Amino acid sequence: MEEVNIYNTSQDNSSSLTYNYEYYKQVAFIMNVVTIIIICVGLPLTLVAIYAVRSLVKDDHVVPIYVINLLITDLIQLCCLITWVLPEDWILPWTELISYIMYFYCLVASIGFMVCIALERYLVIACPLWYCVRQTIKVSVLVCVVVWALPAVIFCLFIAARNSATISGILLLLPLPLFIFFLGGTLKALSASISVHSDEKRRIVGMLVLVLLIYTLLFLPTIILFLARGSSGIDKRKLSNLSFTFLKLSPLADLFLYIFMRKGTIDKLLASVCCCRMDSDDISSPV
Repeated sequence: MEEVNIYNTSQDNSSSLTYNYEYYKQVAFIMNVVTIIIICVGLPLTLVAIYAVRSLVKDDHVVPIYVINLLITDLIQLCCLITWVLPEDWILPWTELISYIMYFYCLVASIGFMVCIALERYLVIACPLWYCVRQTIKVSVLVCVVVWALPAVIFCLFIAARNSATISGILLLLPLPLFIFFLGGTLKALSASISVHSDEKRRIVGMLVLVLLIYTLLFLPTIILFLARGSSGIDKRKLSNLSFTFLKLSPLADLFLYIFMRKGTIDKLLASVCCCRMDSDDISSPV
């Protein structure tokens, strides 16, 4: 009787292992297909966007510098994704490790450049005089050098600190209150700003909202999962696959920042949204 029970138990375990293997094999296949689509769409569009944004750099308009650096981090991430979908026989053993290091290095740097973009857009509305005097291309280039060096500092803390995961997660979580503050401060200072055209104001607010959405929807799930790595009761493998897929979508989402830098169709769209909101406010307000 005991032999029968042992046989049934071993049979159930083997069937469970087979099911898990087949399930994760399907998940890996789906993730590879999604990654290939992201590469095929994002790589050419990112190259075009970098070339287009480069022509917008002027002495009095330095935000394209931060956007260009953000797109460069996206370009490196997309190149790293290529090594992940290639057959194992095509790449060297150490290539995958280097690609992972470069990918996450550029991922952290992209968050830093998103903070720079949000800060620059906030200063245009909240402190226009200070911005015109102090914000130059030299200052922006210096800031970019600091942002590119910042991931190395975080990685050193991750290696040296005892609670490295918690410390790194908290550092990556710091941009969230900054994004909220920049957006709230910009909305508060809009009525007092007279030196910025109304179309430019709408583009600035749209860019700040987009940066906040990109960080919240694509980066924040991975950061929260990173901080909760010690908790139990959740299937972390499924959640990590889903959150990692969100991270892969960030280069495509960053391309929309270029749209908010161009005058034209986006101005009409934002103007219509603002007009609809004003009309609804007028209707709902008592006479």
